[in-house]
Amino acid sequence: MSSVAWVRRFARNHAWSNERLHAACACLSPEEYVARRTSFFPSIHLTLWHIALVDEYYLDALTGGGRGYAIFDDEEPGNARGSHAEVRAMQRALDRRILAFTASLASDVDLARVVAIQRRAGVEHERVDDVLFHMTTHGIHHRGQVHAMLVGTSVAPPQLDEYFLAVDRPKAETELASAGFDTARVAIPPSGGLE
Repeated sequence: MSSVAWVRRFARNHAWSNERLHAACACLSPEEYVARRTSFFPSIHLTLWHIALVDEYYLDALTGGGRGYAIFDDEEPGNARGSHAEVRAMQRALDRRILAFTASLASDVDLARVVAIQRRAGVEHERVDDVLFHMTTHGIHHRGQVHAMLVGTSVAPPQLDEYFLAVDRPKAETELASAGFDTARVAIPPSGGLE
């Protein structure tokens, strides 16, 4: 499988995992959703908000959007959007943009392109593929925290590791399609490979 195909597959897993987790969180009462909990961020809401902001931050760097570190001005708890519906809509829009960006990558040359990432202490330069893999790993890290926080609610945490195996991917792709994500560009051959 090509490197570009792997990047696209990880982007689709990222979108599917976000969608599945947000579907579970949509079943929480507003009180459960914002309740103070023990985790890196003190609520499910603030953790989901952080995932979306970081996705926006890295996508901004990948596309030369120019907002840079100012994106995190919105991370202060008082600035976080107040409803799950808003965060979910933001994440869906970001996931669509991430999928479109990975669909635009044609070769290893595109993956090796270096982008500037504004940090507090200055600008660093990273490869596109490294940024994409870091972004998806970051999402895994914090979705796991939300998953653990859901254990203390009335909503069971969803299974989030059922994407990459050939037996699981058709169901995951069906769930993505049901959520309005375009699956027409993704062929899943019987061998389970992705081209």
